[in-house]
Amino acid sequence: MIPWFGTITARENYASSLADAQYVEIATAQRQLLLNVAENYYRLYAIRAKQRVLEQNIDLLEAYEELALTSLEVNQASSVDVLRLQMRQNQLRERLENFDEEFKAEQAAFNTLLNAERGATVKVYDSLAVPQEDPVQLPEVPQVHPELLRFDKLYESVGEAEKMNRKEALPDLGFGLDYVSVGEATAMEAPDSGKDILMPMVSITIPIFGNKYKSVTRQNELKQRELNAQRENRHNELVSRLETALSNRAEARISYRTQLLNIEQANDAEEILMRNYETGTIDFNDVLDVQELQLNFQLNLIEAVKNYYQASANINYLSE
Repeated sequence: MIPWFGTITARENYASSLADAQYVEIATAQRQLLLNVAENYYRLYAIRAKQRVLEQNIDLLEAYEELALTSLEVNQASSVDVLRLQMRQNQLRERLENFDEEFKAEQAAFNTLLNAERGATVKVYDSLAVPQEDPVQLPEVPQVHPELLRFDKLYESVGEAEKMNRKEALPDLGFGLDYVSVGEATAMEAPDSGKDILMPMVSITIPIFGNKYKSVTRQNELKQRELNAQRENRHNELVSRLETALSNRAEARISYRTQLLNIEQANDAEEILMRNYETGTIDFNDVLDVQELQLNFQLNLIEAVKNYYQASANINYLSE
């Protein structure tokens, strides 16, 4: 038995369309992996940058402690001021150690994404800055985005499945050769006695009941409608994600500019305090307040940089 003409080709096309859909899923997974690697890398950068800031602030507090000890000798400061500066250093050292543990965890996750050893060293940038301007043209989710192409390929595979279904609803042809071994007659003489029989055969099988194939056709139609709805919904989700990423990038830029301004003003306040020290009127409570403000602004600046580049990575994933 052989299928109707074109049935085998229809099966091949259907299998090929399924393979195309699987390939698109692989491409999507690769893009998602790149996004995960980028996001993880910027978290590593932020942790390292925050550690450097903490180390700088600890050094600064140690310098303030020396000033406080000097002032204590001339009764311009109290022992409480020295103790508060020391306790503040202890707090920063604790945060520094916590960041070290957090970095190890993120580094292990990063190496896992790269299929590398968990303890492999990861080099990160010493510093990153937010560009002055973003591209003027707003990005859009392309219709050929892999997450959307997947639905297109699945839609095509259902179309190929319907073609195959229609071919299978057609008659099947049969070709054969019947062979019968015949012995010689012994009781009587007969013409062609003992000659074997060789008989070619041709057959055709016609499906009488087509409800099975009609049901499959209906299922394929519903499946294609479902895929169209899923594609539209997924497109809307990607557009929403892109808008959120653009908003996050804009917010990160605003925060970045604000923190730069705050750091500049905090540095001015620090200079004023140092001038007051020369006149013997320094207030170490003010010193601690300004130092805490400086630290918060510096940490917020690093967080803004991280958020900016993570949002940019998401924008690239959604728009390219």
